[in-house]
Amino acid sequence: MNFGLENKTVLVLASGSGLGKAVAGEFLKEGATVVISGRGEEKLVSAAADLENKTGRKPLFCPCDITNPEDLKKLVSFASEPGGRVDVLVNNAGGPPAGTFESFGDDTWIKAFELTLLSYVRAIREVLPSMKNRGWGRIINSTSSSVREVLENLILSNTFRLGVIGLTKTLSSEFASYGILVNAIGPGRFDTERIRQLDRALAEKKGLSVEQVSKASLSRIPLGRYGDPEEYGRLAVFLGSEANTYITGQTILADGGMVKAVP
Repeated sequence: MNFGLENKTVLVLASGSGLGKAVAGEFLKEGATVVISGRGEEKLVSAAADLENKTGRKPLFCPCDITNPEDLKKLVSFASEPGGRVDVLVNNAGGPPAGTFESFGDDTWIKAFELTLLSYVRAIREVLPSMKNRGWGRIINSTSSSVREVLENLILSNTFRLGVIGLTKTLSSEFASYGILVNAIGPGRFDTERIRQLDRALAEKKGLSVEQVSKASLSRIPLGRYGDPEEYGRLAVFLGSEANTYITGQTILADGGMVKAVP
């Protein structure tokens, strides 16, 4: 299948590691110009080198704190330089702290909102004018399987990830006439540091070992394994490509069959 990405510029937020990095790698394989971002320049240098080693193509990179609106403006400006625009925006964020409702005060709630929802709003605002002018664009919002079935000990993520779904569904209608497709992906349990961190937090809360928590999680996945981040990246590539011409406003779970809820 020809994804038509050779002349496209793809911006992936929070892509120095984990799922964001995997998404960047899959877009690189398809010939796109890819810009990765993250808070630490040293980490981005390492990620860019690793991606080049895996794909034979090197991404551009730009440090960015996605909770800082000025950083996001600079990032989009940087990403727009090669082709004069950003064709595909992949919104991604590492996720707020684990914990229960009574664990957090206002400051933590506000920070989680800025990280998990407002950063997406701001990034979309920055790329929107060029997408509208061209009459083509793809926006992919990374969320979580919790948008279908809330996850224990993740009150902040459960709350704001659902806000991303409301944003996705609304913008898909508002932007359709401009040829801009907006979708969300809800990852389940992929083999990333974020999942290992959440397993540690839940193990501590329950007084269990990390191995016990991980084993229980695996037992709920029909495919019997955690996902490979590249599998997630391949789904993002399809949704962000010219091969996708009629899917918009959707939330697609990539979870190995874990979530039993019916949308």
